[in-house]
Amino acid sequence: MDPIFDSALFQNYATRPGQFDEVFARNNHIKPVYSDLIGSFSALSPAEYRQLNEYAKRSFLSQGITFATYNQNPRGIERIFPFDLLPRIIHKQEWEVIERGMIQRAQAMDLFLHDLYNDKKVLKDKIIPLELIHSSHHLCRFMEGFTPPGNTYCHISGTDLIRHADGEYYILEDNLRCPSGVSYVLANRDAMKKTFSQLFKQFNVASVMDYPSVLLEVLQSVCPAGVDDPVCVLLTPGVYNSAYYEHSFLAQSMGVELVEGRDLYVDNDFVYMNTVYGPEKVDVVYRRIDDDFMDPLVFLADSVLGVPGIMSAYRKGNVTLVNAPGTGVADDKAVYTYIPEIIRYYLDQEPLLKNVPTYRCREPEHLQYVLEHLSELVVKPVDQSGGYGIFIGQNASREEIEKEKERILGSPREYIAQPIMALSLHATFIEQKNQFEPRHIDLRTFTLKGRDVQYVLSGGLSRVALKEGSLIVNSSQGGGSKDTWIIND
Repeated sequence: MDPIFDSALFQNYATRPGQFDEVFARNNHIKPVYSDLIGSFSALSPAEYRQLNEYAKRSFLSQGITFATYNQNPRGIERIFPFDLLPRIIHKQEWEVIERGMIQRAQAMDLFLHDLYNDKKVLKDKIIPLELIHSSHHLCRFMEGFTPPGNTYCHISGTDLIRHADGEYYILEDNLRCPSGVSYVLANRDAMKKTFSQLFKQFNVASVMDYPSVLLEVLQSVCPAGVDDPVCVLLTPGVYNSAYYEHSFLAQSMGVELVEGRDLYVDNDFVYMNTVYGPEKVDVVYRRIDDDFMDPLVFLADSVLGVPGIMSAYRKGNVTLVNAPGTGVADDKAVYTYIPEIIRYYLDQEPLLKNVPTYRCREPEHLQYVLEHLSELVVKPVDQSGGYGIFIGQNASREEIEKEKERILGSPREYIAQPIMALSLHATFIEQKNQFEPRHIDLRTFTLKGRDVQYVLSGGLSRVALKEGSLIVNSSQGGGSKDTWIIND
């Protein structure tokens, strides 16, 4: 055992047999990549650490770094985003494999979506079942026979990874419609620099602060043909959206207007923004609104969040929507299971990162296995995010298991199941106990893709389940986050 455990902050820390701890090896020895960092933290008394922790929380509060949950209030309850000051470290060599895997996945996704909405070779060659695609809630008929500017569908993708007990990284799911969380990556880094400025002099940490400028470059790169100086806007549902802080943060960071649907209108198949100086033509819309609400003339007729006629302007090539409508068909959790085959089919490459083994409840053999082994599995709806609707068998009573069986049998297409993966653990400060304890974490990566632009944010968002033993890391379910450091040494 390292002498570090003489520190009051770490003295009761205990690794867990059979689980992968990011920070400590067996017998509570510090892993070399964390040695200097843990040494710096252990020099602090609990009182000193709490003071720094409070400083970081006040910083988040003063900046309005919040998120909203909707379990108890339809307008949402605003909360400070929980942030743990001990960062997660990933060595650059390890990160480079993840980075290449993310770019590979983004390339394959775009090729898949283009084919799906045009030639449909992937269906004709029976790589993916036709009925699976046609039954997806996010298949967008309006995209048939249309190619977006720059031949890009998924300009922004958020891919969730976990590290299992075997030490390997696995892709848990893809988020391609309106992936969120990147603003917290930047806010976490800013808080770390203010709170532990001296640490950044010791470590060669890869920067994350270039994300807004690269995002703006991506938006500009996919503007309609013939536009030399594109006007870009960020379209938000409004202040009651759970990610409104992120919308306003990114718009301000990029130097573009933050707009709601009522600020835009369509005239002669061009999109305009109302300004104090009169109408201004808009060329690129980074939308944080789901497909169904984008255009009441095409999708939900009673939507007041979108812009009437914007889909017609899009089809005429007069405006670009980021991400493209219909991308959600590729992050359907049942379609996710075919991504390794999609990579092989379009790129003639082996996937660089593995999927978590997954059972498709729509298939009779898979369904039978799931029903017989529910206590050993995690069941997820194929089209939800944020940790909602997840069933974890090991925590369920017999009555709950029977109810879950009924739910699955009622609509097998709508569910997938995965083995209960042992998400890696990371030392996390628990305020109620005034000490560090192991908590489960995952990693959301962010990939940007435009015309001749490919970029993966260095590190992404490490999310932590603050409740002991919990595997649900989403902020909407009580999770928090950590700064993620990609370092050379």
